[in-house]
Order: sequence, then C-alpha cells, then structure tokens
Amino acid sequence: MAEIFIRTFTDDLDGKPIDSGFERRVTFSYQGADYQIDLRPTNADKLEAALAPFIQSAQKVGTAKKNSRTQASTKTAHRSPEQLQAIRDWANSNGYEVSSRGRIKKEIIGAFDASH
Repeated sequence: MAEIFIRTFTDDLDGKPIDSGFERRVTFSYQGADYQIDLRPTNADKLEAALAPFIQSAQKVGTAKKNSRTQASTKTAHRSPEQLQAIRDWANSNGYEVSSRGRIKKEIIGAFDASH
C-alpha cells in the first residue's frame, strides 16, 4: 500500500492557501522577541514594503546568530534509542569511529541521514 502525504501552507495573515513552492516563511525580531510567519508572495511583499523605510533608517546592530548548541541537541533529541543504535551500527560498519555510548558527532549523523 502506498501513501501520499500532501503538505499545504496557509497564509498566516489572511488564511488563504499558498500555492506549492510559493510559500515565504518570514522571520523577524521586534522588541526582543523573535517571530515567524508564513506568507503568500503578495503579503510578503507588503510586509517588506512596510518595513523598508524603517530598515533604511535603522542602525544595524548585528546579525541573528543561531544557537549551535540548541541545533545540535535538537537534531538528536527526537531520535529514539533504537535509532541512535542504528546510527552507531551503520557508522561502525562504514568506517566511522563512534563509541557505544555518549554523543554521536553531527558529521556522522549527517552522513547517516544522507545515506538513508
């Protein structure tokens, strides 16, 4: 039996469906809080046009930095013990050195994911 999963996006501002491939996920920060919104191209353009004069007049204080510690832990946090053991088994049989306990290097997890 085959299953087909269809992922649809809805514009968070007006609730209208977004055609596949045209979704725009916009992230921004305001007053110390980070936000994310999925928009159709029309609404994304409206947001950019509304913010443009403020951005042009503002002083840039830096770029957003992703917390690598959080990202690394998120990649393995959702994996079950069985999945982690499968990664270890695969790594050992494919020339990677990985211990039977402890953290698995993200390079090894990436290689495992790429091969599967």
